[in-house]
Amino acid sequence: MTMSAASKTVAEQSGGRFILGIGVSHQPLVTGLRGHNYDKPYTYMKEYLAKTKGALYRAPAPKEPVPIVLAALHPKMLALSATEANGTHTYFVPPEHTAKARAQIGPKAMICAAQAVILESDPTKARTAAREYMKTYVPRLPNYTNNLKALGWADKEFENGCSDRLVDAIVAWGSEEKIRERIDAHLKAGATHVCILPIRSDNALLPDPRAIEAFAPSK
Repeated sequence: MTMSAASKTVAEQSGGRFILGIGVSHQPLVTGLRGHNYDKPYTYMKEYLAKTKGALYRAPAPKEPVPIVLAALHPKMLALSATEANGTHTYFVPPEHTAKARAQIGPKAMICAAQAVILESDPTKARTAAREYMKTYVPRLPNYTNNLKALGWADKEFENGCSDRLVDAIVAWGSEEKIRERIDAHLKAGATHVCILPIRSDNALLPDPRAIEAFAPSK
């Protein structure tokens, strides 16, 4: 009820400029940090969507239903994102996954792919920053590791902070032109939208304003 009410409130106040993204998170986070059950994430999400759509709401409603995208990587959740939601918001994926997702869910559902970028042409600096970002996800969170293995990445690629080849596949770094090629690769693979994560090569927590300016949509 809270999720439904909050999303409708923001959508109504913003004139429809809001998309609700939800996900089931990861087993180590859900069970370890929150003490919740993670036995059937797909079933839980399916039931959650139905309850969210039917939740009581008596405030002014947005003119159009709030679009919902699911955090989805694997086939069952991707299918659910197309049948019970408006699409998916993928994360930590190369363009090959975007193409695979588009082939599965068809032409209509949204694919909002996240792409980490580092505006840095020095390979050592760029890959060091990329590995610092990636260590949060692989191999710590199995969903991401298993998804990449399903795309053909071997176990050895995840050793010692991940191979250069895997780092380069997940994090786009280099010149503006080189990074834009990766963004375009997602779009050509079927992404509706590409959301950049502008990482700084000096490991500062703030996003890199240079990348934000460089890759902002042109007016």
